This record gives sequence, C-alpha cells and structure tokens, in this order.
Amino acid sequence: MAECGGLHSGSRRHTMDKSITLPPDEIFRNLENAKRFAIDIGGSLTKLAYYSTVQHKVAKVRSFDHTAKATSDELYEITMQEEVTARLHFIKFENAYIETCLDFVRDHLVNTDTKVIKATGGGAFVYAKHADSEFRFQTTQPDIFPYLLVNIGSGVSIVKVESEDKFERIGGSSIGGGTFWGLGALLTKTKRFDELLQLASKGQHTSVDMLVKDIYGGSYGSLGLTGDLIASSFGKSATADKASKHEFCFSKEDMAKSLLHMISNDIGQLACLYAKLHSLSRVYFGGFFIRGHPVTMHTITYSINFFTKGEVQALFLRHEGYLGAIGAFLKGAEEDNPNQYSWGENYAGSSGLMSVSPDMNPMQRARSGTFDMLEMDRLERKLVNLPLLQDASSYIPDTVDLTEDALAREYWLYCFEEALDGVRRGLKPVVKERKVNGALTGAYGSLTVRSLLDTREHCLNEFNFPDPYSKIKQRENDAALKYYQKAVQSLEELSWEERQFALVRGVLAGNVFDWGAKAVSDVLESDPEFGFEQAKRQLEERPWLVDSYDEWFERLKGPPHKCALFFVDNSGVDIILGVMPFVRELLSRGTEVVLASNSSPALNDVTNGELQILTESIAAMDPVIRAALGEDRLTLVQSGSSSPCLDLRLPNLCGHLTSCVHVLYRLDKVLAMVVRERKTDLVIIEGMGRAIHTNYYAMLSCESLKMAVIKNSWLADRLGGKLFSVVFKYEVPAAGIDSPALTPS
Repeated sequence: MAECGGLHSGSRRHTMDKSITLPPDEIFRNLENAKRFAIDIGGSLTKLAYYSTVQHKVAKVRSFDHTAKATSDELYEITMQEEVTARLHFIKFENAYIETCLDFVRDHLVNTDTKVIKATGGGAFVYAKHADSEFRFQTTQPDIFPYLLVNIGSGVSIVKVESEDKFERIGGSSIGGGTFWGLGALLTKTKRFDELLQLASKGQHTSVDMLVKDIYGGSYGSLGLTGDLIASSFGKSATADKASKHEFCFSKEDMAKSLLHMISNDIGQLACLYAKLHSLSRVYFGGFFIRGHPVTMHTITYSINFFTKGEVQALFLRHEGYLGAIGAFLKGAEEDNPNQYSWGENYAGSSGLMSVSPDMNPMQRARSGTFDMLEMDRLERKLVNLPLLQDASSYIPDTVDLTEDALAREYWLYCFEEALDGVRRGLKPVVKERKVNGALTGAYGSLTVRSLLDTREHCLNEFNFPDPYSKIKQRENDAALKYYQKAVQSLEELSWEERQFALVRGVLAGNVFDWGAKAVSDVLESDPEFGFEQAKRQLEERPWLVDSYDEWFERLKGPPHKCALFFVDNSGVDIILGVMPFVRELLSRGTEVVLASNSSPALNDVTNGELQILTESIAAMDPVIRAALGEDRLTLVQSGSSSPCLDLRLPNLCGHLTSCVHVLYRLDKVLAMVVRERKTDLVIIEGMGRAIHTNYYAMLSCESLKMAVIKNSWLADRLGGKLFSVVFKYEVPAAGIDSPALTPS
C-alpha cells in the first residue's frame, strides 16, 4: 500500500477504447469533491475507490404558526432545501486503461497536496500504514465467524477469517480469473472479460467436455457418479476426428462454457478441501471473476455441494470485486467509531442495473463491459436489526423472488416500466444515456418488487425529485384532519365488539388510499369525491382472503399488550382516519404505542416529519392522544427507511445463489432501542409493500398483526382473490396458530 500526494504516470499512454461513449466525468462522478482515494491494482483489473460529497434537494416540512395571524389554511408548509451527503464511489476497469484513468484523476484533483491515494494489490506499491481513515462498513450477523474467504482475482487467495481482526491466508491457486481470461482469449479471440462471460452463457459445455456417460454409457452407480458429470474437461477435443480438427470445430460459446466450468469446478473443489481441513462450514466467494455471473456461481455451488455432501455452504459477496479496494480504503480505521454511520447502495449510480447484453442495449454494453461502477451513500443514522425478529439469520424480507418466478417478473417489470413513463418525460433533459429501467441483473441481489420500488425512489432522488407526492400528501392530510373528530365520535357510539371490527375495517379502508397503486390512483384522479366511506364499501366482505380476525378478537378479550410497534403506511386518510383511531383504542386499553414512519419520502407514504405535525394537530382536538403524548405513552420514531417496503435486518452483502438478497433499508437504531426498553410484545405492519411484498412470512418473537388491502388486480387474481381483497394475518409465535399461506391459486 502506498500514499501519494499526487499521481504520476510513465511515458506510456493508452487511448480510451472508442467504444466507450461516455465522457470520463460520467465515470468519475463528483470528482471535484473527492477527498480520499484507494486503488486495488490486480493482475488484470484495477479497482478504484474514493470518497466524495454530493448535493441533493430534500423536502422539508414545517408547521405553520397558527397562533399568529393565519396566512394559510394549510397545516404545514413544504420547502426544498439543499443537503450535502457523503458518497463512496467504486469503479472497476481493465489495467489497459489505468494510466489514462489516473491521468484524468490527477488532472482533476483540487488541492492535490491534500489528497491521499492508498493502493494495494499484486500490481501496487509497498505498504505504508496510514491511521486517518473515516470509514468502516457494518459487519453482518455477529455469528458469522469463522468462515473461509475465497477471493478470485487473476489468481485465487484463500483466507481463514476467525474474527474482525484475526485472519490468515492459508492457501491459493494460480488458476483463477486471469486463467479464464487468458485461455479464453486464446481459444475464442475475444479480448474482453465480460464478452467472454457472455459467450459462456450461450454455450453448451457438453459439446467439448467428456462426460461420465461418454465413457461408461451411463452413470457409474457404484462410485456415485451420474452420467452427466464432467469426467474430462475439453476431453472431446482430444478425441475428435482428425479431419475435423480445426480451430472452429467447436464453437466459441462452447469452448468458453467448458473453460468456465473447468476453472469454477477447480476453485470449488479447492475451497471445499480447505474448508473441510479447517472444519469450516461457510465459504464466502469474492473477486471480479464471479461478476454476479449465474453460471459461475451455480458451478461453484454445485462443486461445493457435491464434494461436501451439503455440509459446507457456498455464499457470494454481492459486490465481490471491490474487497481489495475497500480494504485499502478502511486500513487504519481502528480509531474510528463504527457505530456512527451506515451505508446504503445508490441504485441510480451503480452500473449493476445496466444490461450486459449487447442485443438489449449496445450503449449500456460498452459502458458496463469496460467500467463497472458502484455508489454508496452515507446514511446519517446507524441502522440495526429489529430486536423482535425470531431468527435474524434466516429472515428474508421479500415474499417473492422475481428471478425465480417468470410470470411475476414479467408483470412487475412491465408495471415498473409503465410507472416510469411519467418520470422519464420529466427527467429526459438530464438522464441522457442513463437508463433506469434495466434492473434485470441478479448481480446486485435477487430481483424483487422491493428492489424495483427502491430503484424508482433512488432515481427520483438522484435527479432532484425528492418528494413528488408532497403536495398531494399535504392536501389529503389537511382534508382528512377535518373529519377526524367525526370519525372518532362515530366509533365511540358503537358497542365494544362492534367497535373492534370497525377499527380494523377503518385501517383497511384507509390503506386503500395509496397513490402508488395504479388502480387506486386512477379512481382518485377521476373521482375527487371518493372518500373514506366509499373505500369501506369497496372492501371485500368476510371471510377475507387471509382472515385471522376471529383470533385477534379473542385476544382483545385478554389483558392489554405492554407496547405495540406500528409500522404505518400512507399519508392522509390512511394515517389520520384509519391508523390513529386504532392507536387511540390501544392507548385506551393501557397499551403503549410506538409509531414508526419513513425517515425520508417514498411514494405517498407519511414521513416522520409529517407525522409529528399531524399528531400534534390531532392531540389538540383529542384528549386521549394529547394525554398519551404528554405521558410518553405514544412515541413517534423514524424507521430509518426511505422505501415503500420494509426490511427488518442489518445489511447483508452476501447470500446463496438462489436467495441472494440485497438489503438496503434496515431499522433506525433509536427505534430498536425504544423497542427493547418498552418490552414491545405486539408488532403491527400495515400496507401492501410492508406486509405483502415484504414481511408476509417474517417470523417474530412476539405477537404480530399484518394488515393490507390488495390494490393490484393481477396480484389479487394470482392469489385467488379480487381487487380490494383483504389480508388480515394475526400470528402468535409457538402458540399453535397456523400461518395462512399466501400462494398462487
């Protein structure tokens, strides 16, 4: 590792490939604000990391002072303010471009004598420690250690990791990504690594490889060998008829596929031998050889499972190629406070969402084939697990993995692209070649409804549309508040039994008012008079699609809960006429309530800033709410999320091939602390995004209530229901209550 005040290149110069259509400042973004650099120079690829800042518009709400002379009938005002946030940039490029890239960085550094460059890797300089780094990423689950880390770059390094500061390189191999690239170039005349992977994805290795059945005519049962097992990589090329021996005898695709299988299997077997030798059950694979490529991950996983009979787990780091750059970046961070920040991936600035298929978009192919980019924004809050997860290590927030469900994937991608039509029209002058509809890759986690919705929010924020629904929310909040007292009075006139059902029905009716659902937004735009009572009439009659109301009602006859954590959803009618009366009833029973709302805008979801103002206004007209606030029995806390969905765990940058989950939004540390202190024994999750697209199968260590109205005709039909079908799911852990299934009919 070396530290430099500036960059100096030799006399040799490389010219940027003419296929790269984007200017350098589109690759090295926000360079003028860069403060710290790190470079991992490998045998084939260079990885650059740097810290910078970026300025964004943010929507702020401020309550009007209605004690003075009123100047507006509105409850609060909305202002757009500039906010500076920290951002980490990670860039990968082939070593052929290193001098041109470094020259560009050097020429654009401001006050270069204050800048620090840290370098590592096989092609880097000598080591010199520097102890002034301000970055440290969160770790994953606390029980992650020990594990085996297999970093596959040009070669392979195998590291046994026993703790955050105790690790040892125990082996390696010269057969790695450089081998695949080098031999692949000789065999196929293809010079680009990504193009070689593309060839491999289209090939049939059985045309080149000799299988067990080619030797024995079938499987070899006595040795436990199936007929389709590779007996000899490239074995058929050696026995091909002499007359047909020509360099084009086997297709480029077939040879690339055979080569990829050969190297991946070799690495997988080597890893499992080291894992068995050191009694390790988990192997994490990283390095740009993997590149999120399904064939590579599948082959390695198959190899690990085959040689260990399923006793060793193969996992893959989501941003596997940046390990060295991150390590160089974090070196010397021992004195930093790791509890101060969390980091979240910015989908809008990461090239992983771009197509790698030249058939789909040649412009994207040129960019992603040579330069791979990842951007992470610093979140000014520490995000942690929900303490009430029954098993955080097995928790998966998403209900459906679209990479495995072709019909669902086709539908939701269509919906996502349709929803972006209006966004694209508004952003056309600034997006240029940057595409926001290419979220087809599995390299950045499994494709889910959550990742699609989050991508939309990131793109809006990146191009300074921080809260497109702010005026709609403001208008609906003002209107709903005028009916609050009438709604509460109507409920109080009911008997206790009638009121409990009416309260639940009110939450469900309020949840109909979701501008993120096209069926609802069409109704709200065409019928401005559509209101709370009309929404109640739209609801499905009991029995509901998922109906645990009877169990919930019986529970209400028992003692009150100690504390209820309520993850709320939409602004307007939802929060004011649906949720708040329900909360009021819980408070009247003697239950403390914590309302968790988004930290930042997403669709028309209520934010913590808005909810603070709304609750104060409700308290002014409702003595129950006012007393609960004064006695600290009603608490409002930001969730730490900026998403229409809900993720309840720590960031996890790895996963199985078949269930690799990207985790961006977790829970605010303050919220987790409140949950512990108040001994929360009931979690309520409301809304389609939070309770159906995510967390439907979440197992909690306390009672839970998941409520949502299905506002999507396709999803309702698939689940055997209809538009405005109801999901009301009450669960008690280990109490013998079966969890209702939510599966296609």
